[in-house]
Amino acid sequence: MKISELSRTTGVPVASIKYFRREGLLPAGRATAATLAEYGDEHVQRLRLIKALTTLGGLSIAATREVLTAVDRADSADGTLKAISYALPVPVAQAPAVDEDEEARAGAAAAADVAGLVAAMDWRIPATSPHVRGLTTALRELRRLDADYRPERLVAYAELARSIARLDLERAAAFEDAPSLAEQAVVVLALSGPMLELLRRLAQEDLVRRRTTFEDSEDVGADAPA
Repeated sequence: MKISELSRTTGVPVASIKYFRREGLLPAGRATAATLAEYGDEHVQRLRLIKALTTLGGLSIAATREVLTAVDRADSADGTLKAISYALPVPVAQAPAVDEDEEARAGAAAAADVAGLVAAMDWRIPATSPHVRGLTTALRELRRLDADYRPERLVAYAELARSIARLDLERAAAFEDAPSLAEQAVVVLALSGPMLELLRRLAQEDLVRRRTTFEDSEDVGADAPA
């Protein structure tokens, strides 16, 4: 297909396709003339992955190039998933430091909590993982609010997270080639957080409504004449 057809198929403007090609994100097409080239399904797939990384993943062009390089070099599905997982930003809200000494103590305590959780779950995760750093930051912020999220309390949540991770990997097993797997991983990792949070809130809403209905029923029963 020509570049105009590639643009229509993917929804990516011709100017963007040329830009991605200049930046080394998209391989060149097969030259058919001095100024013409043919593109194939591999270019469609690559553009879909680039769109997923830059739009859903929110990555810069430079970061996208690094991820694509890692995906191209990955020799297994696990390698592809790791490249995507480590590349996407870790969303953690962090309040500005007020007292440096207090900040250091809270950070050390949070780091100890995360280490305790990883040990309790028997997770094989390096301390340099961005997700370890992200969870440490999250726990430190929770400590600011006096929220009691110690390792023993977090284990129950971690067990649920492990079950979700297993579902994710089972889903990933259906994709045989690295580009398709990478694109799906971006979609899942970028959107699963908000989706899971909404499912959690729906479940909470259901439980609250059920409790409220039960309590209201008890009140009505209590006021009924004997």
